[in-house]
Amino acid sequence: MMKTVKYILPVILIGILISCGGDGNDDNPDPVIVSPPEAATLIFPENNTECIEGTIISDTESSVTFLWNASENTDSYTVNLRNLDTNTSQNLSASTNELVITLMRGTPYSWSVTSKADDTDETAESNLWKFYNAGPAVENYAPFPADVIYPTMGSSIDAGSITLSWEGSDVDNDIDSYDIYIDENNPPSTLLGNTTSSGIDFEAISGKVYYWKVTTKDASGNSSNSEIFQFKVN
Repeated sequence: MMKTVKYILPVILIGILISCGGDGNDDNPDPVIVSPPEAATLIFPENNTECIEGTIISDTESSVTFLWNASENTDSYTVNLRNLDTNTSQNLSASTNELVITLMRGTPYSWSVTSKADDTDETAESNLWKFYNAGPAVENYAPFPADVIYPTMGSSIDAGSITLSWEGSDVDNDIDSYDIYIDENNPPSTLLGNTTSSGIDFEAISGKVYYWKVTTKDASGNSSNSEIFQFKVN
């Protein structure tokens, strides 16, 4: 029996060593790297234009096909649409790079596209474009509501002399001037001034919260109001 044990023992040890050593496979493979989606490039409706293409549904509505270039690493899209007259928004899902949307006729809109991927929470945003959806014959369109440049919405700035700045646009390219309203009330009602440029000086007082808006006027007497912007002074 001693001889038997003497010859069996090494075999048992070899089996244990082989079992512990494994077959060389990696039990912790490298994680899969997911590439985030890239931003889409908008195609149609074009920026700062009148959209005259589409299908008339009624006196008040028409349908328009929105188009954009397909973006890399993207599984789906969200079209972010805002009615600039009512300041109401819609977020519409799309699985391809086009989507038919029903719009109000004779109404200004802004739109952008968010690119999404299934395996990541990261998204990518396209540029923001504005357009007028065509309606019954119009000789002259009102300007688009102005967009803020500085101070950005909800920002905090240092006290002292600053320049409120914005960007205006118009299908007819006939913007005449801007009225700027600013005070500590929402909505603001104090006229800071009228200007033909896209900026105006203002003395910001420490500890104050200001609300301001831009009224854009064109040469035909049309006008539009921006959103109400807000900033805090340190």
